[in-house]
Amino acid sequence: MTISKRIKEWMEQSSWIRRMFEEGMVLKAEYGEENVFDFTLGNPDLEPPFLFSETLQKVMGEKKMGKHGYMPNAGYPETRKAIADYLSQEHQDEISEKQVIMTCGAGGGLNVVLKTLLNPGEEVITPVPYFVEYFFYVNNHGGNLKLVKTKSDFSLDLSEIEKAVSPKTKAIIVNSPHNPTGKVYDERSLKELGELLRKKSSEMGNTIYLISDEPYGKIIYDDISLPSIFKIYEHSILVTSYSKELSVPGERIGFVAVSPHATPQEDLLEGMVFCNRTLGFVNAPALMQRVVRHLQGISVDVSFYQKRRDLLCDNLASLGYQFVKPQGAFYLFPRTPIGDDVAFVKELQVEHILTVPGSGFGMPGFFRIAYCVDEKVIRRSLKGFKKVAEKYFHS
Repeated sequence: MTISKRIKEWMEQSSWIRRMFEEGMVLKAEYGEENVFDFTLGNPDLEPPFLFSETLQKVMGEKKMGKHGYMPNAGYPETRKAIADYLSQEHQDEISEKQVIMTCGAGGGLNVVLKTLLNPGEEVITPVPYFVEYFFYVNNHGGNLKLVKTKSDFSLDLSEIEKAVSPKTKAIIVNSPHNPTGKVYDERSLKELGELLRKKSSEMGNTIYLISDEPYGKIIYDDISLPSIFKIYEHSILVTSYSKELSVPGERIGFVAVSPHATPQEDLLEGMVFCNRTLGFVNAPALMQRVVRHLQGISVDVSFYQKRRDLLCDNLASLGYQFVKPQGAFYLFPRTPIGDDVAFVKELQVEHILTVPGSGFGMPGFFRIAYCVDEKVIRRSLKGFKKVAEKYFHS
């Protein structure tokens, strides 16, 4: 075998998202792109805000020596300060530029955090369903991912989390707004989680870190607010990116912010800066760092996503599909009417509708619809959703 056995196994078991996307490419080639309804990828279709393009042009035109060179591994101090100032207002806490590390997106940030925290064999807990890359990120750095059940509405089940904590537990990853369900964890449940982590950290004699993965933090509906993770728990680490809020996923720009109350503060920060370099990221993209410095609090118009959510939810509910209405992000996670979610997704595929089975997120019996697509795609797909629904719900 020419490649690692472990990588070969992971490739075979991973990424239903990519698999369905690739099958969709075949369908598009055969039937025409306009006749295939692709809901597989969480790839935002909205254009970045005008201010992004304007700032990009301005930054590119600056006459400045070394503007494409290396900078400190944690990122440009002026960018980190702009982010820290914004976070200080948002979280009502004193956050300094030292507590912000620029990263290659949230994926890069999570790998930096996990590399810094994990000893071989230590465990990271995350609720199910979950973003499947967490498994690989944790294993990348010698850890083991431990999955815990959520409640029927996908909210946190504190009793399940408590049962999962062991002397090997190093961290828990929560993702809110959530991929694939669109759930936003409320302040009460997060505060209860914080209390649980304090209690268990004391019992175990080891700090358990709370890692909050928030790339959809600005895509929230119905006047719901995202609780401040720094207010919830002192040993918290926020990881996010600008991919979704600015519609620039290909630019790979994000950051890690460490709570000013987390300990050991200096070791955590120095460790993450070191890992940012030695994992090969070296530093986040220079041009994007200089752009996002000026775009704190700016995001795409979320009302477009909310309109698509409502269009999809109203129509699928009328056809008999069962789901928890998303509170954020741009995913819907309905139940499948049969236990075999893969087979059900194949039924939708016959109607040229491409979705992802819940098995790809650790939860069979569901399927994910990414509605970050043109409204016309949703409307044209409804006929196919109806035909499949009539087979299962109205037979």
